[in-house]
Amino acid sequence: MENGAARTAPAVIVAIDGPSGTGKSSTSKAVAAQLGLSYLDTGAQYRAITWWMVSNGIDITDPSAIAAVAGKPEIISGTDPSAPAITVDGTDVAGPIRTQEVTSKVSAVSAVPEVRALITELQRSIAASAEGGIVVEGRDIGTTVLPDADLKVFLTASPEARAARRSGELKGADINATREALIKRDAADSSRKTSPLAKADDAVEVDTSDLTLQQVIECVVTLVEEKRAAK
Repeated sequence: MENGAARTAPAVIVAIDGPSGTGKSSTSKAVAAQLGLSYLDTGAQYRAITWWMVSNGIDITDPSAIAAVAGKPEIISGTDPSAPAITVDGTDVAGPIRTQEVTSKVSAVSAVPEVRALITELQRSIAASAEGGIVVEGRDIGTTVLPDADLKVFLTASPEARAARRSGELKGADINATREALIKRDAADSSRKTSPLAKADDAVEVDTSDLTLQQVIECVVTLVEEKRAAK
């Protein structure tokens, strides 16, 4: 605890994983902001590379075509939890990557090993350069990207609760259709060969089905503070 480190909270790397609709992004951003940590939305990076593939007419059904150009786009992620920016080749894509077209194709692109290798490397370098610590959210952070994270949290929720949240985000979406889409995406992400969606053995599981967002945030903040105190 020399070099002034005693005056500041020790840096912590927090991995938050789980399927969509569990409150992962809202929780991760709020926890990072509250504790003064950097923040990285790894899903946005996969959406960004998917957006680039779609924009450049790459055949999403052909893994070899995706692999051949995976290294071309330059993806830069901002790590400010209050305004997490993301650009591809200098273009702000924070809005375009949330379209239904990108959402429907991101699992296929994410499953390509060459894509995962490149994005994983990018994620590790961002986490390593976050001086005060960082909250990294995704699907394979605790298992693959940052297996040595100080704290691993796995958020879950019932398909019904997730669909309700998701259709609230996707204004006017059909809850049943949203639920089916979520279940389909879970199956795709959980069964892919490279870095599937999975809970790390040492992760703390938090079921958010019956919790308010604020309760989930408080729960995770407490877990992070306990880790900090133990460092």
